[in-house]
Amino acid sequence: MPPKKPKSAGKKKPKGKKAPESPPPEELPDHPVEIFPVTLTSVTQELFACIADEDVTSENPYKLLKTADIIEDMKTRAAVSDFSPAKQKVLDYPEDEILLVFDRDFTYGSCYYLVVTVEAKELLLTPPQTEEEPVVGVIECEVNKTPEPKEWISLGSEVEIENESVRETRDKLSFMLRVKRKIRAPVRFSDRNAADDKQGNLGCPSYQDSRFSIKWIQRDCGIQAAPIVQSSSAQTLWKCRKNMCTQYNPREFSEEEKDNILKSERMKEFCNSVVLRMLVALQQEEIMNVFHDDFRALGTSPEDSDWSGKDCAELMLYQSFTDQKNSKDKKISCINWHPTIYGVIAVAFTAKKEQRFKESTSPDVRPSHIVFFCFSNPYEPQLLLECPDDIYAFQFCPSDPNIIVGGCRNGQVVLWDISGHISHLQKAQSSGKKVSAKTDTFELDNNKESKTPVVRLCAVSAVESSHKAPITDVQWLPPSFEVTRMGIPVKNKYNTSVQVVTCSPDCSIMFWDVRLPKLLNQPVAVKKQTPDQKAQMTPYSVPETFKHLDRTWKPLCRVLLPNISSSGEYAPLKFNFQHYTCDENTDRNTEEADEDEESSEIPRDFSQLRLPSAKNLTTLEDVNTKLYIGTEDGEIVYTDWKLEKDESGRLHSTKPLNCYSVHSWLVNTLPRSPFFKDVILTTGGWKFAIWQEGVMDGPIIVSPSSERACTVGCWSLTRPAVFFIGKDDGSIEVWNLLEKASEPVQVHAHVTASKITSITPWIASPKQHFLAVTDELGVIHVFEIPKKLCIPSNNESLDLKTYFELEKTRLDDYLRREALWETEQKEANDLTNQMPNQPPKPVQTEVDTHLKEYKDYLALEGSIMKTDTEEA
Repeated sequence: MPPKKPKSAGKKKPKGKKAPESPPPEELPDHPVEIFPVTLTSVTQELFACIADEDVTSENPYKLLKTADIIEDMKTRAAVSDFSPAKQKVLDYPEDEILLVFDRDFTYGSCYYLVVTVEAKELLLTPPQTEEEPVVGVIECEVNKTPEPKEWISLGSEVEIENESVRETRDKLSFMLRVKRKIRAPVRFSDRNAADDKQGNLGCPSYQDSRFSIKWIQRDCGIQAAPIVQSSSAQTLWKCRKNMCTQYNPREFSEEEKDNILKSERMKEFCNSVVLRMLVALQQEEIMNVFHDDFRALGTSPEDSDWSGKDCAELMLYQSFTDQKNSKDKKISCINWHPTIYGVIAVAFTAKKEQRFKESTSPDVRPSHIVFFCFSNPYEPQLLLECPDDIYAFQFCPSDPNIIVGGCRNGQVVLWDISGHISHLQKAQSSGKKVSAKTDTFELDNNKESKTPVVRLCAVSAVESSHKAPITDVQWLPPSFEVTRMGIPVKNKYNTSVQVVTCSPDCSIMFWDVRLPKLLNQPVAVKKQTPDQKAQMTPYSVPETFKHLDRTWKPLCRVLLPNISSSGEYAPLKFNFQHYTCDENTDRNTEEADEDEESSEIPRDFSQLRLPSAKNLTTLEDVNTKLYIGTEDGEIVYTDWKLEKDESGRLHSTKPLNCYSVHSWLVNTLPRSPFFKDVILTTGGWKFAIWQEGVMDGPIIVSPSSERACTVGCWSLTRPAVFFIGKDDGSIEVWNLLEKASEPVQVHAHVTASKITSITPWIASPKQHFLAVTDELGVIHVFEIPKKLCIPSNNESLDLKTYFELEKTRLDDYLRREALWETEQKEANDLTNQMPNQPPKPVQTEVDTHLKEYKDYLALEGSIMKTDTEEA
């Protein structure tokens, strides 16, 4: 591969002359142009048969992928596809097969990279071989021939060896031993075992001999200069402390004095003397960073330094966001990174309990919004989404990031379309210089008019058909499948996410479909918009994407959660289901294409999608329809969303498969591991737990009870064994299951000033990973994750999988022992109940028995002592 081109250093301009304006230098990539680093999740590795350390290894790191399969994956999963950053490189590649290389050492910041040129591909697969020169004549084999020794020529080194050699120069000492214990008694010497001594050796300690006195002429010692410490005391009268305060005003110059100072010759001379030096210093600061330490930036391992070259292995504050207008007396309930735009983050604010009570009694109610921030301007929101009520949860559509769904406090489901404002967000992020989190001064102009665009909602569900309690969680179904009114998974012929799942403490889970009903008759002008009509839409107009759902939207399917042991129902707060990835060919036959020609167009507009006919649906048998649910009582419920018919033919929800009471209250998060589809992390109360789908006996890992309550948790996106836990005191714990299983490896105390409400990681680039943390004060803190917590260790996934298997075996053994103990206890109780009842002994009789036994013991002791005395 060609080496990286060094950046050309800037040249100094002569003083007094204005430098000509030149275009800013283009930022060179940190990798050769022939390759493109990509980060592949475990799902993508399985799809393309390039699993690390299994399909590709350090000895055989090459894997040929079909370009058509990569393009189909990008069309299928859109922005979710791991190859989407390299989309243009793949489309421009001339051949049918592209080379994927496994990079274990993360040379270019990622464990994989694509070879995007044919020349580099051929060079890697068939390296050039050195041409051997032809040999004329007979080749004599001199492998076993012993070379003849050459005559040694002295260059004077023997004199140095002679001078450095050590020889004995003094006579050996002789010792005479005299034994005074017994005169003329036989003496026998023997060897002593060195193990008898505590230290395992025999030493001869030195002592001061009075016959010799050696005077030290020179001695090496260290001297440290330190000030003389002097302590003194005085007899003072101690008085009782009192609370006092002092009011003062700053002493300022008058306006006349300020004018005199600014017009003085001394001020002019000072400005003339320092302006030139200040301009030179600013120019040097723009050319290069004079405070950059080159020696610290030489480290390459995760333990040596982080991405920026600083010696730090902990979370570092990168940016903070706040909005005094929208976050006043509110807390952040949900946060999401924009899937495609760098540095754009969306947050939802909800009123606190006390503020909610005041708003219910006050006629003036402040509007609710979802606020978009960006790195370039952290003090001003870039976009506001209008909400009918406070939003507890929202999510971007996996197929189209411009579509957003949210759940309100009043139980309604809301849809937004921000396609008309994408250019505004991209322009806001690209323009302006990033403001550092350590900036001490900034401008706040309260009188400045707000120019933040407000996006109105496209559709909202009908109140009578919505939830009866706040929606606490909302998720899109993956584009690979959809569900019918009975909850049966079928194939999604559009290959677009068109259904939403919501849950609420009203003991129900609902499935919603955003498509237009098939039988709905609309004029042709409304069905399909021409490009001219789309161009006429202004950023402040309301898109008609979901006009057919506004105020009439009803759930497709409703799943209730009956209690497994009583007649009540569970109140869900969070849920999580296993995403299904379809490996089959998504093309349809000609008959299906004739029935619906519009559905074959890619990409598709949501306003043109229609509900398919029931006879054309293909049932998917390999979809996992079971999901985990966290309740407000701290219970983890494992149930199936499929509906069943009773004897009368009515649909009803099935009983949950299992229910576990692990947490004390309020299960607040249920994230699924990005590396293991069947592993789930739950937090609530003073504990967190890790579950494995298929293990029906309980969690495989349960943390010890902590002093502070766990409010939120999330997995690392790059390291399988690492996850983050947020606490109610504003601290964050970093756990690594392969390093320490009983305590966190890092604890970041007082990250925020109040309870943490959400934690969301994000990979901005292979060398830049962020962690967004929000609190109840309405502040967003963005931390940069260090290199040590981003790069996985060798075989980390395999080691963690082995660890989960060991924990599963330990759980089975524990449950087996507990069942055996309960059986033994039951048998012992049955045996006790079968024995005849004996009358209890009187208390006085027991005391007399103990006294008699004690007297017998004293008599026996006296007889033994008397016998020993007579024998002596």
